[in-house]
This record gives sequence, structure tokens and C-alpha cells, in this order.
Amino acid sequence: MKHRQKRWRVPSDIPAEIDHSLAQFPKVLRHILYHRGYTSPQAAQAFLEAEYPPGTDPLNLKDMPRAVERLVSAIKRGENIVIYGDYDADGVTGCALLILVLRWLGAQVRGYIPNRFDEGYGLNFDALNELHAMGAQLIVSVDCGIRSPEEVEFAKSRHMDMILTDHHHPGAILPQAYAVINPKQTNDRYPEKNLAGVGLAYKLAQALLSNPEVHQLARVRLPPVEHFLDLVALGTVADMVPIIGENRSLVRRGLEYLRAPQRQGVFSLIHASGVNPRRLSTEHIGFILAPRLNAAGRLETALDALSLLTTDEVEQAALLAQKLDSQNRERQRLTQEIQQHAEQIALAEDPEALILIAVHPEYNLGVVGLAASRLCETFYRPAIVAQKGEEVTRGSCRSIPEFHITQALDECGDLLMHHGGHQAAAGFTLRNADLPEFIERLKAIAQRELAQQDLVATLTADIELPLSELKPEILRYLELLEPTGQGNPRATFVSRDLKVLNKKAVGKEWQHLKLRLSDGYITYDAIAFRMGALIDSLPERVDVMYHYEVNEYNGQETLQLKIVDIKPTGAADGLPSC
Repeated sequence: MKHRQKRWRVPSDIPAEIDHSLAQFPKVLRHILYHRGYTSPQAAQAFLEAEYPPGTDPLNLKDMPRAVERLVSAIKRGENIVIYGDYDADGVTGCALLILVLRWLGAQVRGYIPNRFDEGYGLNFDALNELHAMGAQLIVSVDCGIRSPEEVEFAKSRHMDMILTDHHHPGAILPQAYAVINPKQTNDRYPEKNLAGVGLAYKLAQALLSNPEVHQLARVRLPPVEHFLDLVALGTVADMVPIIGENRSLVRRGLEYLRAPQRQGVFSLIHASGVNPRRLSTEHIGFILAPRLNAAGRLETALDALSLLTTDEVEQAALLAQKLDSQNRERQRLTQEIQQHAEQIALAEDPEALILIAVHPEYNLGVVGLAASRLCETFYRPAIVAQKGEEVTRGSCRSIPEFHITQALDECGDLLMHHGGHQAAAGFTLRNADLPEFIERLKAIAQRELAQQDLVATLTADIELPLSELKPEILRYLELLEPTGQGNPRATFVSRDLKVLNKKAVGKEWQHLKLRLSDGYITYDAIAFRMGALIDSLPERVDVMYHYEVNEYNGQETLQLKIVDIKPTGAADGLPSC
């Protein structure tokens, strides 16, 4: 299978009536707003200002009043509270948020995050037994638990109440916890269904801090709940939930706190990463900060990331941030190794496979999801990469819009010990004896769902314009679109018939491509990540799809094009790239 080509979707002009309706906005911004569905000045303005949508009072979440009541009671009685989080950045930030809030309230609280390698994802019986022995009376889950009815019953049998906060899709049986905070559960009227795990933790904190009784319990003056939005922004962007609706509002305000960090651990994390906090964006979170938080749980224990986000000690924060930075470099190396090996396994039997599956005993369980993501992105196929242990196989799945991976796992539910996730990402555990049948079933499901589809990744631009019209003031308009991410991607431009004045392969193993492009009137530098292999086949004149951005290097700022895709001038938008 060759690396998959990409199809370009370049929008048409705005209808005259919409263009007139949005006349208060500059031309480029009008195009972007229209092609994202904002056709009235009121809707456009609300989007640009990232206003909170109506109905987002946390008490509108089903079981929220009951959860708050139980937490207040636990604080009053001095009960031992455990915040049980997932080991990814979403779970760790949500866990840290609730620990910090409850500490402010004088609660007896500790955090618990399972070890990915020894315990696996989510609630488990050994951990619950250990927490019971340590005197836990109330357990609050973050980013896990919605598919753990047996574990919840086990906790209840040990007289431990459970409050579940989890944004994953519920299974057929809803756990009978003391309270379940999940907007995806049946009969939940909360309008925002796509909050991350840390977003739900924030809503619980918001509801708790709005309760009149807690202010009488607090040992010190309580900070506004917005004080914790830096953690919400980190976890929400890291978990790749849609940055629209309430998520957009939360992340917009969270970025303001990140750009002037007051939390010691967050400050140390940003400093160790080399990011300029004043220019910090969702891209910096997604590609620089979140991978460092995730690296702890991928290679050793996520408790290091949790400690970083909850410590006030300057020296401890600096040491932990440096440790996460080193672990992230090792994570990058392992990911590349496993991706290359998994690609060989997945394509060995069928180079045109509709679903890519690679299982091996030596794969590091902490990075199989990243390897699956790279395979999915490279070949535009659902991908599964798994580690086969002595008795069980545990794996991660990534998928494309045409294939709902969690529903596919549901169809194999009788074979799986545990599974869960979203439409595009999921995880599972099954006994080794069931692995062959599991693989055959997945192949059959992929054949049923994908065989008749034209599986080509589609790249969508916001506007086509001559390079000479790309003026610096456009960057001011683009800032209004922030925060960007899933559901609200960065503005994407297309310019055609550009002359390649200079080209050079750069980076480790020459994997990136640096260009100098001109339309005869203006010249721009451009960078095309992971496209270094194109250097010998690149024609003299090209069409490019790109992001327009400021590049900061060694204290100098320059304007550049960040290439999304590139093809020969004259090639149809539906034909292969270079």
C-alpha cells in the first residue's frame, strides 16, 4: 500500500446575501465564518467572542446536585476522599483540578492513578481493595468508570461510595454509582455532550464552589473557579474533543491563564518545553505540552505528571518538568520504532488491507496508541496496535470518520474483557485465546463498512487567494478564531501556480521540507513537515494548501507558510499530490 493521496476541497464564493450580511467583517474572515456555518452577524460575533452557550449551569448535569451533596457531607465529616484519574493528560489534569479544589476546602483528599502496565485503564479490583485498606470512604473518578459496573458494585460492597465523572460513551449497563456525571447518559439534558474528562471535573468543581455551605468549610479564602481553567485548557486540547461550544469558551479563557501562568507546575512545564508563554496556543498544548504530560504515564507512572500539577515547591516542579521532558524524547524514539515495525506487520499479508492490525509481545503498551494514530494518518485506514502479554492482549485503536471504532468493538464485545472509547479512538483488553477470532471479526466488519467507500483523506480549505493578497493584517483576524482544534481547525488557505525558488530537506533524517515560494509579486518561506521525501519529485511550479503563521526562532519573528499539502500546478484537486 502506498501512502494515501489526499483530495482537496476548495470552497466556492460566498453567496451575495451572506456576503452582505457579514459585511462588517473583513473579506478573509467572512469566507472563514461562512464556510464554518456562521451566516448571521449575531452568530458570527458570538463565535468570535467565544461566548458561553446557554444552559451550561453545572446543576443541569444529571446527578450533579446529588454529587455535590455527597462531597459536602464528606468534607464536613472528614471522610477520606480519593480522586481516581486516568493516566492520560485529560485524566491527570482533571484529577489535579479536583484535588486542588478539595484541598482549598480542607478535605482529606488524595489522588490515585492506575499504572498503565500493571493495572491497565480505569477502575480495577486490586486498586479498589488497596484504597479500601487505606480507609477510602468516597471515590470520585475522573475520565473513567462509565463502563465499570462490576467494579462499582465491588466498591459498594466495601462500603465505599463512588461518584463517576466520565465523558466516554456508556455501555449497555450503567454503573449504579452514588452519582454518575456524564452528559452522554440517557435522559441527561445538559446541552454540551463533548466536554472532556477535565471539563466534567471542572463542572463538578464549579457546582461545588457555588454551594453556600462550602464557603463556611474553607480554611482560606476560596479562589474563583476560573482559577483552574489553565488545567481545563491543557486537558481539553490534549484529549482532542471538539473545540466548539462550551469547550471553546473554556479553552479561550484557559489560554489566558496559561499565557500568564500562576501555578508553579504549569510554569515549570512551559519553561522546560521552551515555549514562549505569551504566544502560547492550542498548537503548543497539543504538540508540546500535552505530550510531556502524557509521557509520564506512557513510560513509567502518571503520578509524576499529577505531582507536577499539584505541587507548590519550585525545586520539585523544576525536577519533575525536566523528567517529563526527558521521558517525552524517549517516547518519540519508541513511537517511531513501533510505528515502522507495526507498518510492516499490518501490510505483510495484504498491502491493501481495509483495517491495519499489528500485534507483538515487545511493543511498549504506553505508545501503541501513538503508533496506531500514525498508521491511521499515513494510510487513511482504521488502525489497531496491540501488545500481547502472557495471558492477555491490550491494544489501542484509531480510526477515520467512515468507521466508528467503538461500535466495531461493541460488536466483538463477547470476546473482550474490557473496551471503550470514542468514534475515532478506543482501547481494549482480551484473552490471547480469543485474539484470532477478534482479528477476523474486525476484518469482516471493516469489509462490510468500508469496501464500497472511496477511502481518500479530504483536506478542506477556508479560502483560495493569490499569494500577493496574503497580508500581515490577516494574522489579526486569525487570532479571533482561537482557540482552534478539533471541530474548529486553523484557517487553511490555498494559493496556486507558485514558483519554487528554493527547496531543501531539513530536520532529523531530512524528513522535513523547507521551501521558498513566489507568485511573482511576493515571496514567502514555507515549511512542510514530514514531506522531505518529496524533494526530488517536486516540480518547478506548485499549488499549496497551508496555514499562515508567525515563526519564532532564536528571538526573531518571521512570517511563513506551514504547508498542509502540495501538488503540481494544474493537477486536479481530486488527483494525487506530489
